[in-house]
Amino acid sequence: MFKGSLVALITPMREDGSVDEKAYAEMVDWQIKEGTQGLIPVGTTGESPTLSHAEHHRVTEIAIEVAKGRVPIMAGCGSNSTEEAISLTRHAKESGANAALIVTPYYNKPTQEGLYLHFKAIADAVDLPIFIYNIPGRSIVDMSVETMARLAKHKNIVGVKDCTPLNRPIQQRLAIGEDFCQLSGEDGTVLSFMAAGGHGCISVTANVAPRLCREMHDAWADGRIKQAIAIQDRLTPLHDALFSETSPGPVKYAASLLGKGTERCRLPLAPVMEPTKERVRAAMTAVGLLN
Repeated sequence: MFKGSLVALITPMREDGSVDEKAYAEMVDWQIKEGTQGLIPVGTTGESPTLSHAEHHRVTEIAIEVAKGRVPIMAGCGSNSTEEAISLTRHAKESGANAALIVTPYYNKPTQEGLYLHFKAIADAVDLPIFIYNIPGRSIVDMSVETMARLAKHKNIVGVKDCTPLNRPIQQRLAIGEDFCQLSGEDGTVLSFMAAGGHGCISVTANVAPRLCREMHDAWADGRIKQAIAIQDRLTPLHDALFSETSPGPVKYAASLLGKGTERCRLPLAPVMEPTKERVRAAMTAVGLLN
């Protein structure tokens, strides 16, 4: 169900810090029309840590309502509280999401057994496909290949969003099998990840360059490797610029240049610095997104 070019959606906000539902709905529709193959609302890029539960629910619901089944929806449902993650996953299922994305619990630093029990409890509680989000750089803990293989035996745990070294998708494919859906969470290494057995990418850059990201995945899938590499090379300075400060600050600024909401993030994320703005604008111009 999930493959190719997927987007970790930003959550547009008004200048007063409230969620801009109109801009968000327009972003969802634009993404689909530009060729994005799946939407991931309220992940880290969607500023889930600073959304209230009511806002979290509403952002998920808007994505599902606007998509109208045109592309699948993987709702961010992660928490460092197992009960809260279960509650968010239940809401995602009730709202009509196709899957849930659940990050490894941050700050708590659970053991491998704790990670196993956390994900098993969620998968037991809600009959919805679950993708593990393994991102040690943000959550501090790293799910081992062995723990992931153990969890993959559960019928509801179907894949991973992976932000680990590039030997990991090979190890996971060998340990679990090719049917376990492996999605990259790193824009800069997408083609390397695909070559290692990946199925697609949950992209930050696709927020502002959805058509190019889709074209790159299509070229790869069609065996037009040189063309895929050429698009990757074209996008690389933009990838780098969008992570020159903590995401989603730079990508929200980039989206604002396209008229896709304001650059506003919620504290503790500060407005991006002027040198970052200059770098983002230059990269977008070089890619051809700005005149």
